[in-house]
Amino acid sequence: MTDDDKLFLDPVADRLAALPAVRAVTLGGSRAQGTHTAGSDWDLAVYYRGGFDPGELRAAGWEGEVSGIGDWGGGVFNGGAWLTIDGRQVDVHYRDLDVVEHELAEARQGRFHWEPLMFHLAGIPSYLVVAELAVNQVLRGALPRPEYPQALRAAAPPVWRERAALTLHYAKGAYVRRGQAAEVAGALAIAAMQTGHAVLAARGEWVTNEKRLLQQAGLRGVDAILAGLRPEPEALTRAINEAEGLFERAHATTSVR
Repeated sequence: MTDDDKLFLDPVADRLAALPAVRAVTLGGSRAQGTHTAGSDWDLAVYYRGGFDPGELRAAGWEGEVSGIGDWGGGVFNGGAWLTIDGRQVDVHYRDLDVVEHELAEARQGRFHWEPLMFHLAGIPSYLVVAELAVNQVLRGALPRPEYPQALRAAAPPVWRERAALTLHYAKGAYVRRGQAAEVAGALAIAAMQTGHAVLAARGEWVTNEKRLLQQAGLRGVDAILAGLRPEPEALTRAINEAEGLFERAHATTSVR
């Protein structure tokens, strides 16, 4: 982080940490993992206990949109804000500590659930908020930094593999014979993301979004499969078969130790 970045980030983190009910502030996304570019936005999260009021964040006076609690679906990813601060794009996510601690306990027992989330093709696992604890940088306050639970490594891959298999099975029955290339393309993309979750879970590697999921899981070969789609049943069948082969090869590289 440059001195200029620190001069920008410190007062923002201080202001967020001072909001009522906030117990910790973190930096996430590409900037926390060192994969950012000069134009990358800033992903921050406020961890609160009890009644967090987004109106307090709105009162900070930063330009942008501040959502209410639950406006982003009401699950573990329960709201946030898109802001412009000193000319920089800043996303602020709300994290309920009671929810986060519950999902951490669940993950340690190998339990999780699936939720839809805008902009995520495969949706998200509830352990996403646990992954954030593991990879994000704590700027203010204190938070646990969990290891990847062995129970989750065992439980999550078969769930994601089954989702991918069912996604492709449905595409074969509903879209292929009609030559519906767009629908098959969507199914292939979703199944690839689901497979990516399975592969990384088997490796014990945390993932917090889908942006680099396929690359991390060795599944970028799906791009060439999608590029060759044509609205013909034979071509679509071949594409699904090729994708299934790609997915199986990716699974073969993983093992639970």
